[in-house]
Amino acid sequence: METLAEERANPPFDVRAISISQHGSERDLLLKEKFMIEIARDPIFYMADIYDLTKEELRERTMAKIGSLVHCVQNETIEVFTKRMELIGLLDPGFWTRFGVHYGLFLGAIRSGATANQFSYWMEKGVVSCKGMYGCFGMTELAHGSNVAGLETTATFDEQTDEFVVHTPNIGATKWWIGGAAQTATHCSVFAQLVIRGKKHGTKTFIVPLRDPQTFALLPGINIGDIGKKMGRDGIDNGYIQFTNVRIPRAYMLMKHTQVTREGEVREPPLAQLTYGALLQGRTAMVTDAANTAKKALTIAVRYAAVRRQFKSSPDAALETQILDYPIHQRRLMPLVAQSVAFGYTSLQLQKLFEETSSALEALEPGDPNLNATIELLKETHATSAGLKAFCTWATLDTIERSRQACGGHGYSSYNGFASMYADFAVHCTWEGDNTILALQSGRSLIAAYQDSLDGKKLSQGFAYLNDIETVLAQKCKGDAELDTLEGIEQGWATVAAAAVKKAGEDYRALLKAGKSRDQALEECSQVRFVAASVHTAGFIFRQFKAAVEAVKDKGDGVKKHLEILAKFYGLWQMEEKAAFFLRSGWLSPAQMDLCQKLVSDYCLTTRKFAIPLIDSFAISDHVLNAAIGRYDGDIYRAYMGQVRRSNPQNKEHPYFEKLIKPFLHRKDVDLEDFDEAIGIDEEIEEIKQDQDDAKAEAEAEAEEAKKKAATEAKKQ
Repeated sequence: METLAEERANPPFDVRAISISQHGSERDLLLKEKFMIEIARDPIFYMADIYDLTKEELRERTMAKIGSLVHCVQNETIEVFTKRMELIGLLDPGFWTRFGVHYGLFLGAIRSGATANQFSYWMEKGVVSCKGMYGCFGMTELAHGSNVAGLETTATFDEQTDEFVVHTPNIGATKWWIGGAAQTATHCSVFAQLVIRGKKHGTKTFIVPLRDPQTFALLPGINIGDIGKKMGRDGIDNGYIQFTNVRIPRAYMLMKHTQVTREGEVREPPLAQLTYGALLQGRTAMVTDAANTAKKALTIAVRYAAVRRQFKSSPDAALETQILDYPIHQRRLMPLVAQSVAFGYTSLQLQKLFEETSSALEALEPGDPNLNATIELLKETHATSAGLKAFCTWATLDTIERSRQACGGHGYSSYNGFASMYADFAVHCTWEGDNTILALQSGRSLIAAYQDSLDGKKLSQGFAYLNDIETVLAQKCKGDAELDTLEGIEQGWATVAAAAVKKAGEDYRALLKAGKSRDQALEECSQVRFVAASVHTAGFIFRQFKAAVEAVKDKGDGVKKHLEILAKFYGLWQMEEKAAFFLRSGWLSPAQMDLCQKLVSDYCLTTRKFAIPLIDSFAISDHVLNAAIGRYDGDIYRAYMGQVRRSNPQNKEHPYFEKLIKPFLHRKDVDLEDFDEAIGIDEEIEEIKQDQDDAKAEAEAEAEEAKKKAATEAKKQ
C-alpha cells in the first residue's frame, strides 16, 4: 500500500483536471462517479461472485438487472442514459449487450427506419417501457453475416390480404446469434428480402411478433432454439429463429426510407446512402467501449506492476525492484497506456461526429439544399467509423492479452479479470461488421476519396491530406528536432497515409484499365486497401489526440504538457510499429527511424514516472475493475487471497472423494496370471534352441565325415 501512496505523491499534473479532460467535461466525470456509487451500492450489481456463476445463473441475474434499469430509461435523457450504459458495459459486458439489443438495436431499428406514425404505434405498444414487448435484432443468418444484401429470409407481399409472409427458405437462412431470442424477446426486427410479384427489392426491416407476451408461447410458424455456451458474454441468451410462412400486417415493414403501397408499388429512397445512419451508433459505441476496456485492463496491469517486486537491482537495495521499473516492462505497457488515452479522445470526437451526422439526417427534408453536404458528412462518418471500429477493437483485444501476460501467473486467474475481459471483448472484432470487412470498406472509401482528389474536388477534414496530394507526398522529415514535435509527427502521418492511399488508388485504376470489373479490381487490390485503411486510421487517431491537446488551455497545472507528451509518444510508437511504410514513403531515413525508436524508449521511461496518477485519472472504481490485483490501495495480495477463499471455501465435503479418489487410492492389486509359468515358454525356447544346436552339430559332423571320405577316395585313385 505504501508503494502506491509513494507513486501518487507529488504528481506532475492536476489529476482531477486531466481526468476531466479525458472524460470530455466535468459534468460527464461527475455523472460517471455518481453512477459508480449507485451501482456499487445496488445489490443487483453485486459482482464478487460473477466469475464462478454458471451460464444459467448469469442469464437469470442479467434479466434481473434489466428489470432494475427500466426506470432509468424512462426517467433519464438519452445522453445521460448512454453515459450510464457506457459504465455498465465496462462492469458487465454481457448485461450491456442483452440490454442494448433491445434499446440499442431493436429500438434503434425502429427509430431509424419507422415513419412518424409507425414510431408512435410502437411507442404505444410499449417499446420504451418494455411493457408487453421486448425486442431482438434479427439480421445475422447461419449462412450470411457481413453480406447483408445476401440475406435469404424472405418477406413476400400478399396483395389479397395486405400482409407480408415472412419465411425461412432453407437452413442457411435461419436467423443465428440473435441476442435475446432464446429466452427473452417477444418481437424481432427481421431483416429480409422484400419480394413482390416474384421480384426481389433488396433487404428491408420488418417487425415480427415471436411470442405471446402473456403465456410466452411461440406464435404459429415461429421456431426458436438456444445456441448455448459461447466464448464469453454468457448473460446473453443468443438463439436461432426460423419462420414458416409467418404473416404480419404490411404496416409492420418499417417504411421511413422504402415504402410499399396497398397496391404493391415500391417507392425507394432517392439516395440509398441515407440508410447508412443506422449503422453508426453501434460502431461509435464500440470505439468508446474499446477505449474504456483498454483503460480497465491497463489500470489492473500498471497498478500490479507498481506493487509487484521481483529481484534486486543491486545487492545493497533494501527492497526488490518494482517490475514497472524494468525498461522491458515499461516497453510492454507504457505505449498501450498512451494508445488508450488516444482512443479515449478519438471516441469523444467520433461521438460528436455521430451526433452531428444524426442531427443532419433527421433534419433533412425533400429538396433540402443541405442534402449534398449531409451526404458527404455521412460518407465520411461511415468510412471513419468503419476503420476505427476495426482497428480500435483489434488493438484493445491485443491490449487485454498483453496486460494479462504482464501480470504473470496471477493474470491467468479468473478472479483478476483478464480471462472474462478477453472472452467478452473478443466478439467486438466480428459482430456488427467483421473487422477485416470494415477495414476494406474504409479502404474502398479512401480509393474513392483519392479519385475525387484527382478530379479536383475539395475533400472533407478527415481526408484533407489528399487535397494537395503531390505536395504532401514530396514532404520529408526535415531533421531530428521535427520528429519530436506534434506538427512534425502529423506531417509524417499525412505523407505516409497519402502514399498508402495513392498506392491503393493507382493499383485499382490499373486493374480497371486491364479490363477488370469494379468489384474484381477492388478484390484484387484488397491488401493495399487494407494497408491504406490501417495507416489512415492510425494517422486519424493521432490527429484527434493532437487536436484535443491543442484545445486544452495551459493553466500551468501540467495537464497540457503531459497530454502533449502522451500524444507524441503515441504518434512515434505507431511510427515504429509501421516503420516499413515510413521508410518506403521516404519521409523517414533509416537513421531517423533509429531515432524514432530511441524516442519511444525515452517516452516509456518518462510515462512510467507518472503512470499511477495517469491511471488514476481513468477514474475506474474497484467495484468496476473487479480485480484484486488492480486495487486502488495496492493491498493486492490480501485482497486476492480473500477473493480466492470466499469463492472456494475450505472445510466443505469433498465433492468426489468417495466416488473417485478413494477408490483410486485404495484399489486392490490385480492378480495377473503368470503366463510365463503357465505356458513354460522360456523352457520351451531353450529346448528349441538346443534342438537347433544339436541339428547344426549333427549336420556339421556329417559334412566333416563326408569330406574325410572324399579325401580317402581321392588317395586311392
